[in-house]
Amino acid sequence: MTSRRTGELGAPRPQGPPNPRRAEILGAAAELFARRGYHGVSIGDLGRAVGLTGPALYRHFSGKEAVLAEMLLDISERLLAEGVRRAAGPDPGRALDALLRWHIAFALDNPALITVHERELDNVPEPQRHRVRRLQRAYVEEWVAVLRRLAPGLPDDRTRAAVHACFGLLNSTPRSAAGLDRDAMGDLLHAMARAALEGAR
Repeated sequence: MTSRRTGELGAPRPQGPPNPRRAEILGAAAELFARRGYHGVSIGDLGRAVGLTGPALYRHFSGKEAVLAEMLLDISERLLAEGVRRAAGPDPGRALDALLRWHIAFALDNPALITVHERELDNVPEPQRHRVRRLQRAYVEEWVAVLRRLAPGLPDDRTRAAVHACFGLLNSTPRSAAGLDRDAMGDLLHAMARAALEGAR
């Protein structure tokens, strides 16, 4: 992860070469956790979803908690890394549009991850949960910094509250996106979120 807040967040997780099997397990776990809840899914369920026995899955992850922790850390790191990149644009209006487009695309393409991200963080072991929270706060602050550039007089607490409210709208996609095609829903979310953030000013 490349972020100007690396010092605040601690050392990034070690990044080795991509492991397709681990990625497959994480993808299957996201779908199962979103559909049945973390406590409704066993190691055996995760293994069967990718054609492994439960014990064979332990070659890739130490347990179900480790699967959930890696999933949520990965989501949070990806959101922040791309958020940093897009927020750095010299024009704050375009930077805000870039942030909106990125988050909307992520939410539309990953409804299971959005559901797990919102619902299951308390089941992550404390050290990883603490890091996820810090990554989330850093991501929020990228948005806050862009809004401050657009409206320098906006109080910090109002700016931050507006960003959190905007995320509530954007992260509604697992429930709200069923009736429209992807492009139409993306345009609707962008227009609504942009209007909501403008309203905060």
